[in-house]
Amino acid sequence: MNRRAAGWIVNGLLACMAAVTLFPLLWMAAASLMPAGESGAFPPPLIPRHPTLEHYRELFGRAGMGRYLFNSFLIASAITLCSLAFNLSAGYAFAKLHFAGRERWFQIVLAALLIPLQVAMMPLFLLMKWLHLVNSYGGVIVPALATALGIYLVRQYTRSIPDELIEAARIDGAGEWTIFLRIVLPLLKPMIITLAVLTFLASWNDFMWPLIVLSDQTWQTAPVALAGLSREHVQDNELMMAGSVVTILPVLLLFLVLQRQYLQGLLLGSVKG
Repeated sequence: MNRRAAGWIVNGLLACMAAVTLFPLLWMAAASLMPAGESGAFPPPLIPRHPTLEHYRELFGRAGMGRYLFNSFLIASAITLCSLAFNLSAGYAFAKLHFAGRERWFQIVLAALLIPLQVAMMPLFLLMKWLHLVNSYGGVIVPALATALGIYLVRQYTRSIPDELIEAARIDGAGEWTIFLRIVLPLLKPMIITLAVLTFLASWNDFMWPLIVLSDQTWQTAPVALAGLSREHVQDNELMMAGSVVTILPVLLLFLVLQRQYLQGLLLGSVKG
């Protein structure tokens, strides 16, 4: 088999896998434009016969989806910005600064990766209750201020920066904050974008923790509100598809815009050491 034929086969298989992956998303978008009950026909139609935006109007009019999307955007943005500050600082410290117990503390951070999130939810909820952060934005944001994965990725990527560069800046009289802000951060741009995308996606799609800590409906995020909407309109598949579209669309667009930098930072961060 020559290389050209092998290329056709590989590309054909990749195209088939992409079609299988994209088909549910495309049908979800099509079903959201169908009149009520049309998607339940057998066989289900692939495209709407009479497209309508009625379900989107109901979402933003009667169901108040705009408020939930705002909550999700505010929480995800705050978590992303705050966690970047903490993860970048901690990752740089573990990679380039020398302090007592550095390796031991980093081992503890790595050990945290092995703890399932579900195990920590109860003590974390009690801690948020003690801090009077239950049923507030702070109750969702504070537990995500730093992550073990974020610190690990930043630390691995930062280790690729030559020590001579940092030492030269110190000899020239630059302070640690100046070195971090003006020398290290510009070199970490691919990792910053990767970590920002990872954090924003995880925060936007998080369901369990906002469901636990946010009891008031006005504070709920879009995934939680969509789950509640499905209980009220269990037979309205088209409305659920419309809700899924408006929930997925922001993060999908974010990923498509930043996918090159995201993958570059993820791959480089995984091999640097």
